[in-house]
Amino acid sequence: MNNNTSDSHGGYRRFFSHPRECQFCTDKNATIDYKQVEVLRRYVTEDGKIRPRRQTGTCAKHQRELARAIKRARHLALLPFSGEVLR
Repeated sequence: MNNNTSDSHGGYRRFFSHPRECQFCTDKNATIDYKQVEVLRRYVTEDGKIRPRRQTGTCAKHQRELARAIKRARHLALLPFSGEVLR
């Protein structure tokens, strides 16, 4: 069925994804460290913003740790504060 078809209430259907499990809770060996830039890049958008929990699927505890690690990496110039440089 197409996502753009209207439902019985006259509106359009929205896409609802199933809740994802936290990668850091399932894999006990995965750690959040500001020096692991490759891991942190997955949780940052192209604009340089930190992705929200509903997109990444992380739990609240690990989302806070991710945000702290991303901010530390930005401060040490391991990650950029923003995306592309405007010309």
